[in-house]
Amino acid sequence: MNATTLLTDVARGLGLTLLAVQVPLLLLLLVRLMPGRTRRPPIAPRLTPRTDTTVTVVVATLNEAKRIGPCLAGLMAQTEPMLEVLIVDSRSTDGTRELVEAASARDPRIRLVTDEPLPAGWVGKVWALETGLRQAKGAWVLGIDADTVPAPGLVGAVVDAVEQDGYDVASFSPQFRDQTSAERFVQPAMLVTLVYRCGAAGATQPPPDRVLANGQCFVARRALLEQHGGYAPARASFCDDVTLARHLASHGARVGFLDGSKIIQVSAYVSLAEMWREWGRSFDLKDATPTWRRWVDVALVWSAQALPLPMLLVLAAALAPMGWPAANNPHVMLLEALVLVNASALMVRLMMLVALRQSYAERGWPFWLSWLSDIAAAWRLTLSTARTPTRWRGRQYDTLVTDGAK
Repeated sequence: MNATTLLTDVARGLGLTLLAVQVPLLLLLLVRLMPGRTRRPPIAPRLTPRTDTTVTVVVATLNEAKRIGPCLAGLMAQTEPMLEVLIVDSRSTDGTRELVEAASARDPRIRLVTDEPLPAGWVGKVWALETGLRQAKGAWVLGIDADTVPAPGLVGAVVDAVEQDGYDVASFSPQFRDQTSAERFVQPAMLVTLVYRCGAAGATQPPPDRVLANGQCFVARRALLEQHGGYAPARASFCDDVTLARHLASHGARVGFLDGSKIIQVSAYVSLAEMWREWGRSFDLKDATPTWRRWVDVALVWSAQALPLPMLLVLAAALAPMGWPAANNPHVMLLEALVLVNASALMVRLMMLVALRQSYAERGWPFWLSWLSDIAAAWRLTLSTARTPTRWRGRQYDTLVTDGAK
């Protein structure tokens, strides 16, 4: 066997291996995305009061003075059914408490609560939510993050949505705003990995182990939470929203994930570096997903999102001197099959830009070219999957034990 024959055999074997991997993963992706064709449209704000139920809003804070102002203003603009707002603060030192106290003086529905020292085995945010739940009076408990901007009518809208579809628990995807150009170039690619792994917001409810959730706007029946031990099932989780939602879904609760781009905005990070570090820390959903499944999802993201463009460039270079298409040439036919698979994957990826466009208040060329950062997003997912986080919001966690990574 000469060197040319050996190289040909190696190339053919590599091509067949790529097909054997990419084809089933692309089919798996299409199955996951198909329910999105009939997904529910974005939830609209409810601009009239509703008096037949009550909602307690809980906001966990730790040194949020630079971001909480718009959130407080948005909450003060809410009408019934919002009964109360509990700002559960973990002894902030940056002026957060003073801002909350000033808001409370203007709106008595807002109350500052200080949580007890963090117990062993709990993540700080989850402990704050648990503290709020124990003091909540509303029939529903709505968790809101301090970096969100609630639109007028948000509280009534989320209750309308969950009751209309018969949900016990639901969370809502936001509209991202105030992003730098660099963030708009990279973050949409990272968001697409979530859609590829879990499906689209507003689609048919997936199996419990595929449920997605967003803790920035997460509503649940208070009685249901109390029945399941409050937030304790997610006490050690860095993706507490998904962990809790999947726990409740696995125990029979009906859990929804809906498009909230018209009712809540979020301005979570001030730079690409912060977004890469903080969101990338847990977006692999490590604490809510078995290890083997996370790595299957990593393979899917690389195969169907990150590699199609470079594969097409390589294949074009390989086919150019062969004068393709060439009938009855097995080598060319193999390359053409790879072109078809990767072109199909790239087409799906470009369609995702259209599907996600309303999730971004500002788009421009960075958003529309964000598919060029898919390799970076896949790499960040790989790093997140391989590493166990130990630090979040200035707190160090070295002894947490979670159940999701089995």
